[in-house]
Amino acid sequence: MTSLLELPDVRERVHRMSVEDYHRAGETGLLSEEVELLRGIVVTKMAKSPLHELVAQKLMERLLAQVPKGFSVRPERPLTLRDSEPEPDVSVVRGKPDDWAAAHPSTAHLVVEVAITSAALDESKGEIYAEAGIPEYWLVRPEHRAVDVYHEPTRDGYLSKRTLTDGATLRCLSISGVEFPVADTLSARP
Repeated sequence: MTSLLELPDVRERVHRMSVEDYHRAGETGLLSEEVELLRGIVVTKMAKSPLHELVAQKLMERLLAQVPKGFSVRPERPLTLRDSEPEPDVSVVRGKPDDWAAAHPSTAHLVVEVAITSAALDESKGEIYAEAGIPEYWLVRPEHRAVDVYHEPTRDGYLSKRTLTDGATLRCLSISGVEFPVADTLSARP
């Protein structure tokens, strides 16, 4: 069975939304908080499994312990980009929460997505992050016990991708002093 959005004549008729319209729709209550704007399309966020939440929590704990002063670690908070407003599972941005009282950050030093059932969507988000010039993107794949690390953003995607597994050390190149074993972010083996 073909997905409705896979049909070219339907895809052409999808109503796109600007970031500004997305904000207005959210402020007036027309949108639920369970959506994000990706490439001008409002997308319902995936439900989060216990494994997803566990891995996201471990990442938050490691990053909070190591990210230097002057940065904020943000769980599922919006980044306002050109035609998108994704809410990465974790982002690390320069500044403090009061800096975003009037507008969401428009960049980050690091974004992290945890992919359990959303790998294809999270890989396509990587293109959005690269286009926005975000220097580092981690795609954590717990079921494969791996982390894809992307660097060197361009308008066409990231030029560099490394896949790290259990025995490797995850080092953040965009934020000095952040490093920990990949295994520390994953669940214990059953």
